[in-house]
Amino acid sequence: MATEYGQGYGRQHRPGSAGSGRGTLPMGLRAPVAGRTWREFGYVLLGLPISVIMFAFAVTMVSLGAGLLITFLGVPVLAATLSAARGFAALERGRARALLGMDIGHAEPLRMARPGLMGWIGALFKSGSSWRNLLYMVVHLPWAVFAFTVAVTFWTLALGLLSYPLWHWVFPRYTDQEGMQILSDGENSIVIDNAFELTMTALAGLVLTLATPWVVRGLTMVDRLLVFALLSPSLLASRVVELEADRGVVVDTAAADLRRIERDLHDGAQARLVNLAMDLGLAKEKLAEDPQEAARMVNEAHGEVKTALQELRDLARGIHPAVLTDRGLDAALSSVATRCTVPVRVEVDLPARPAPAIEGIAYFTVSELLQNVSKHSRATRASIDVWRSENRLLLQVTDNGIGGATLDGGTGMAGLAERLGAVDGVLVVDSPIAGPTRVTAELPWRT
Repeated sequence: MATEYGQGYGRQHRPGSAGSGRGTLPMGLRAPVAGRTWREFGYVLLGLPISVIMFAFAVTMVSLGAGLLITFLGVPVLAATLSAARGFAALERGRARALLGMDIGHAEPLRMARPGLMGWIGALFKSGSSWRNLLYMVVHLPWAVFAFTVAVTFWTLALGLLSYPLWHWVFPRYTDQEGMQILSDGENSIVIDNAFELTMTALAGLVLTLATPWVVRGLTMVDRLLVFALLSPSLLASRVVELEADRGVVVDTAAADLRRIERDLHDGAQARLVNLAMDLGLAKEKLAEDPQEAARMVNEAHGEVKTALQELRDLARGIHPAVLTDRGLDAALSSVATRCTVPVRVEVDLPARPAPAIEGIAYFTVSELLQNVSKHSRATRASIDVWRSENRLLLQVTDNGIGGATLDGGTGMAGLAERLGAVDGVLVVDSPIAGPTRVTAELPWRT
């Protein structure tokens, strides 16, 4: 299967894309009016009422379920509590994504040993993420109260002091004081009521306004840690899900390869052999009455046999070339390079041979990339470099073509990346407009 990065060649980058322009003010001065600051403050404000609801629900339901454990009713009550905890966790993950910009995975799926209600209850009790979600509902309230109090106090004080020169007239008009009183011992007091004091108050408010976003950000860092520790899927569970997805990719790829082989056999060698059998049958009938015609037909059949054998060899090479099994990557890639339409330099520096499966994936990766060089790159030369770095096999295919290749420029390149990802491999494409194109693949060694 040839990857289709020809669709990506020649694409132009649009000016004015995201991240191309930045504000002229330093981050410290932009922070009070930045969208991120107010999203984080909104997260803290919403955290208190949500945490109160979660805490009250969790404590009530756990107490009820524990009290009913002497009867069978306690088990479904606790299971319902854990299920609700997963729902609250989904809400909190969504809130963290929207307001904190956290890249956090979805909930771990329940793994039911058997279908039905009892299987669902058992899966809930065995799910570590469900218990972590319930723990979050309990421990988040104290922190939410503290964060809410600090954030609201800082913002109120900062904005109040900063704007004090605008509303200080309230005191002499509606009270018996000339200004805001900041200190009093019963007999003497300090009141902010002159121009200098108003200016200093506003400056103090400005400093506090500039500092408060960072205080709120520090508070939300604790929230991030809580969300990551108690609401995100565990590394083991994420790895299991990833392996399951990779297994699906491997199965789909194997099925597609089998369909391709069947199609090639049916349309190529099989059809040719059927025609050959018919020709030989006709030649057998002609043998007695017209030996010369029979000899001509046998001679044509002999040519068909050679063609069929070549097609079978090409098909076998597409499944797994014998040169790769017998002589390794160096010889196999040199053989592939000779079939490319441009001159290809091959350099393989390996102290030993990797695992056979990894060796096969590396071979077919280079084969597909060289097909792209031939079909789409308009290159005049290319190179293949293969080497080992610690426990990884690295290969790089470079050409001097027109560039513009991307992983999302065609389903072929994306499919190649998925195939590498199924064995913990990585595909990186560096292909600026006008070239050169450099595609690097990294695979586990696995000897």
